Amino acid sequence: MAGAVFDIEHGMGLLELTPPFDKRDVQMARRALAKRWHPDLAPPGRQLVHERHLKAINEAADRLERLAEDSHRGTVTVNAVKVNAAAARRAREEAGRRAYEEREAAAARAEHDPFGSRMPDHSVVHRYARCVSYPEWGVGSVDGVYFTGEGDDVQQWARVRFELGVRTVPAGTLQFVDFSKPDPGAERLQRFMTAAQHALAEGEFAVAAKRLVYARDADPSNTNVLRLLTVALLQADDLPAAARAVRDWLRAEGDRPGPHRFAARIYEAQGATIQAEESAARVVRLSPADAGAWARLGRLRLRLHDRRGALQALERAVALESTVDGLLDLALAAHLVGDVGRQVDACRQATEVADADPGAPGTVAAGRRARAWARYAHALARTDRRVDALSACDRALELDPQDREVRALRDALRDRAPRELQATA
Repeated sequence: MAGAVFDIEHGMGLLELTPPFDKRDVQMARRALAKRWHPDLAPPGRQLVHERHLKAINEAADRLERLAEDSHRGTVTVNAVKVNAAAARRAREEAGRRAYEEREAAAARAEHDPFGSRMPDHSVVHRYARCVSYPEWGVGSVDGVYFTGEGDDVQQWARVRFELGVRTVPAGTLQFVDFSKPDPGAERLQRFMTAAQHALAEGEFAVAAKRLVYARDADPSNTNVLRLLTVALLQADDLPAAARAVRDWLRAEGDRPGPHRFAARIYEAQGATIQAEESAARVVRLSPADAGAWARLGRLRLRLHDRRGALQALERAVALESTVDGLLDLALAAHLVGDVGRQVDACRQATEVADADPGAPGTVAAGRRARAWARYAHALARTDRRVDALSACDRALELDPQDREVRALRDALRDRAPRELQATA
């Protein structure tokens, strides 16, 4: 019954007492139980169990007797039992919490520091170092160096105490820090680049951007850093910062299409359509075989109401690579300039491309196929090919029965059908 708080409920349970009770009640219970649990009365092989139980009974009886002597009028009341029991429960909860935390901490140490219980086999160094594989851990103090294996299979390990805890890492990944000398910029750049790549792999784009800012400060003209910083900020949806980063990238590598391509995406997302169109135009000048760049340029020109320019850009995009979205954008541009024949032809090609990639129902490909047939039906409705338009409507409704516009178009086409006179008998 050792402990800071005596568990009175447990002691009463051992002595089979109920409150209120006094010292004599405890003595009588002790005598009765001593006879019952005497080791001489134990079954074969159970003597030790009886001895331990009898010892617990005697310890509990001693505590209860002292408690009764110190109580008012020598009697332990029901309220006293309740107060003591509540204190004992709180003490058990606190002890359990501490034990759980210690167990979790021990498990974490065992996971990252499998040699934590061992003394160093060889030398112990007392220097500061960082792990080049995980520079985000910061600078830690080296507690010890260990060797495992034999012969040609010897491995050298280091136990390093970082701020986040002790880590056991291969000694070859350590870079010792000499605080008396400035940190070389190249090492600082590589360190933050490695940490940023870890964050990008884990999807922590904002964290990666912060680390890349430090890498950029180490080398402001490094194009790899500027590119990764732009990507990280764009993925983190920080468009103003991404725009600033891409402008730094443009100053360092403005003769290549990559930064202009990202600039067009960022400006378009910001709603700066004029700047986005200018960047997209630079992309196609630097990379004239990029179908996606021509398609983006065409869409941006449509937003700026440059219909002829959009039609030319989209025709170039379709000539390089025929996609459903590109053909439908071309059909829209043709519709806006009044070229019905080009509109119908682009929609027909879009249905052919879409049918070549059917996809399962509910997928993006299936939705794209339904949209292509709906646009084809609307384009045919502008011509005198009423039968073909009705067939396209039926096909579009087969793919998407909930399309109300196509359903209304089909009803309108049927109402425009000529009435046939029935011959009289």
